[in-house]
Amino acid sequence: MTKKKTVVVAIGGNALILSQEAQTIEDQNRALTLMVPHIVDLIESGCQVIVTYGNGPQVGFLLRRSEIATASTGLHSLPLVSCVANTEGGIGYQIQRAIKNEIARRGLSDDSVALLNQVVVDADDPGFANPTKPIGEFYTADRAEALRKENPSWVLKEDAGRGYRRYVPSPKPLEIVEESAIKTLLAAGFHLIAAGGGGIPVIRKNNQLQGVDAVIDKDLTSSLLATRINSTMFIICTGVPSVALHYGTPQQKNLGTITLAEAEKYMEEGHFAEGSMLPKIRAALQFVEATGNRAIITSPENLRAAVVEGKGTHIIP
Repeated sequence: MTKKKTVVVAIGGNALILSQEAQTIEDQNRALTLMVPHIVDLIESGCQVIVTYGNGPQVGFLLRRSEIATASTGLHSLPLVSCVANTEGGIGYQIQRAIKNEIARRGLSDDSVALLNQVVVDADDPGFANPTKPIGEFYTADRAEALRKENPSWVLKEDAGRGYRRYVPSPKPLEIVEESAIKTLLAAGFHLIAAGGGGIPVIRKNNQLQGVDAVIDKDLTSSLLATRINSTMFIICTGVPSVALHYGTPQQKNLGTITLAEAEKYMEEGHFAEGSMLPKIRAALQFVEATGNRAIITSPENLRAAVVEGKGTHIIP
């Protein structure tokens, strides 16, 4: 029997938010009905898929909801790490249900399962002192200024020209605690929904796991997961069909297949924005360098075409 290609597909939490007016759970479910068929296209083509996902907007919504409830009613607050765990479970459930329904609709025999993952970080990671992960909704400059006055401890910065957002610590992922369980489920033939929101951040202290308040970058955790299972491919889904140089200008040049060295050169030349494409490029390079396998950056609707026809931006050794 031919071994299936394993494909890690990373989707962003923003991909479930179709617009500022469509942010409810029902809206997110509708967004998944548009995205999941493209993922199941890969399953139907013979790939074993591991879906990872971001939670930036959702974890911010939940944290803010908790803060408002505490301030207005005295209800106990949720620490950020619990908000990460809750959104990992909630979004994982949404994705798992959508995938199972689409598999059933097509009459396939495949099965999928979602699981929670804890991810070990270093307690002394410099990311704790320099918050770089945007969460929650986008604010206008005036609203951001008002929120700064109301919440002096918040860090609010502009997010890639799209508005202001709240920023929280984002330490580097070092180890996926449930790695052996992931490998066991893959060996049993399951498609997985895993490493949601970058995983629940924990530190090891006296041989015990302890949660810490942070949100790990989902692309870096996805890259780590793809590396640890030696995935055939690592695909990062984004809002554009391919990476581009001089994006949004008359000189825009879309990139097809490029080498690791070329990608590093473009990155050093400053072609990719910190709050947008740069973290995706870094995660893709990390995977290619560690495994010698292919990373792809493309939009969800191009998933099958990227794998089968070479669409999107492919980064190779």
